[in-house]
Amino acid sequence: MVKAGIIGATGYTGVELIRILSRHPEVEVVGITSNSYVGKEYSDIYPSLKGYFSLKCEELNIKDLIKKSDVIFSALPSGHAHAIAGEIVASGKKLIDLSADFRFYDLSLYEKWYGNVPILDECIKRAYGLPEIHRREIKEANVVGNPGCYPTSAILGLAPALKYDLIKSEGIIIDSKSGVSGAGHSPTLNNLYAECNESIKAYGVASHRHTPEIEQELSHIAGRCIKVTFTPHLVPMTRGILSTIYCDLKEVHTLQQVREAYAEYYSKEPFVKVLGEGQYPRTKDTYASNNCHIGLAYDEHTGKLLIISAIDNLMKGASGQAVQNMNLLFELPEDMGLDFPAIYP
Repeated sequence: MVKAGIIGATGYTGVELIRILSRHPEVEVVGITSNSYVGKEYSDIYPSLKGYFSLKCEELNIKDLIKKSDVIFSALPSGHAHAIAGEIVASGKKLIDLSADFRFYDLSLYEKWYGNVPILDECIKRAYGLPEIHRREIKEANVVGNPGCYPTSAILGLAPALKYDLIKSEGIIIDSKSGVSGAGHSPTLNNLYAECNESIKAYGVASHRHTPEIEQELSHIAGRCIKVTFTPHLVPMTRGILSTIYCDLKEVHTLQQVREAYAEYYSKEPFVKVLGEGQYPRTKDTYASNNCHIGLAYDEHTGKLLIISAIDNLMKGASGQAVQNMNLLFELPEDMGLDFPAIYP
């Protein structure tokens, strides 16, 4: 059994991790930490898990957590995982970080967008945790930087088009919409029901932190510098991300060729589903699953290829993907503990 510890277990990504891992046949959760609920029984905080998971929240003692864990999930905000990564890895354990601390190849980019200087121990061998793109690197890593939710939807949507050189590099527009759970568990004015219900708004316009992460991975896939226009929106639903991506299809390709390329690229991927002609993703169809749905269309009037992707931001966009990465690290079947369909309706 893989023994797992979770730091920051009472946020939305933490509770989603525990929901998955409590039913994982090869994992035992041995320690959970929380600043706000020290000493409290987890199923009293989240009654949905009563009868499925029983453990009390502890104050973080990293040495004790390392001692009893094989892998530690950090579900804290960005800026916290750097301080503990070296100690975890030096003890022969693995770290999966759900913040941005280990997502960037160029650490100056992290400093520019997140405002503090990362310190990496020499023993850290890190990987960007998007299995469909970096499976081999993840298997060999001891620290995995779990991708952001918006980048996951955008990168999976664009990867085949760039890999097979189906689209032009310039003028890519990513319009993404997310449910309110993407803002986290802590209450803020903008996330109150009366503020976000019956409303939709753009935020982080021309300045969102996920932009450089998206560009980093798309450039890696394409083998050339890719810049995008990315605008996220908050919509009044609990969970889910829908990204509509606009790009210029190269004239030598047809939509049928694009569809065939996508089907081939994702043919062996357990969690990416390329929809048929005339079918387009809905967040409802990925709700509470680790799946990504992708739909394709061509606008003859403008010559634009439209790529639409949908994920659950707390699953494939966060905790489900983190468990997928854990399975890779410990040579377990990649879909173990994750092989279930979306909740519907």
